[in-house]
Amino acid sequence: MSLEKYQTELIEHGMSAGALKFGTFTLKSGRTSPYFFNAGLLASGPVLDTLCSAYAATIADALKSSPGLPQFDVLFGPAYKGIPFAAGTALLLHRDHKIDVGFAYDRKEAKDHGEGGITVGSPIKGKRVVILDDVATAGTAIRGAIETVKREGGEVVGAVLMLDRQEVGKEGKSSIAEVEELLGGKGRVPTILKMKDLMRWLQEHGRTEELAKMQEYWEQYGAKDQA
Repeated sequence: MSLEKYQTELIEHGMSAGALKFGTFTLKSGRTSPYFFNAGLLASGPVLDTLCSAYAATIADALKSSPGLPQFDVLFGPAYKGIPFAAGTALLLHRDHKIDVGFAYDRKEAKDHGEGGITVGSPIKGKRVVILDDVATAGTAIRGAIETVKREGGEVVGAVLMLDRQEVGKEGKSSIAEVEELLGGKGRVPTILKMKDLMRWLQEHGRTEELAKMQEYWEQYGAKDQA
């Protein structure tokens, strides 16, 4: 199965921006990974266009899938990286897919003047919310965002990710499967890219040494329920 055009463009733009690298990297989890994706470096107009177009296409496809994302009202981008990603994706959902949703994000510190509160943007109280995040390894960031939205009175009905590392979490299941259970079941956490997509790209471009290291890492840490 070949990659979608937006998946290939995101991989190649990510590499040219220095955001996606293959090599040897120590993760927060302590694991030594053969690749690393730093979404904070996706910081130019063309790259942001590529990323947000991919988020928007992934969301639009997931809304038409079964099981998939349910209808929702607000995209929530956790500060700080999630802020431009959520804004850009909401714009492209409207322009390219005729899907109209609000966007919101959180402050690192609650504001005690003006409108106050911990969230900014479209009101989320009583709304159906989809969280937009970058890379899921352990799922910690998504869980934190779910708590923020709940605290503000919103209902989290799904999440969309840039990259699923497809790794086994602490409970022996993939972190995505664990978050899907929190959000109501399979299909609630669509992703633009999975580790297996990166491996497919390496294979298609004859990068056998990097592919072998990715395969070795998959054998050790890969969530086989997602293979």
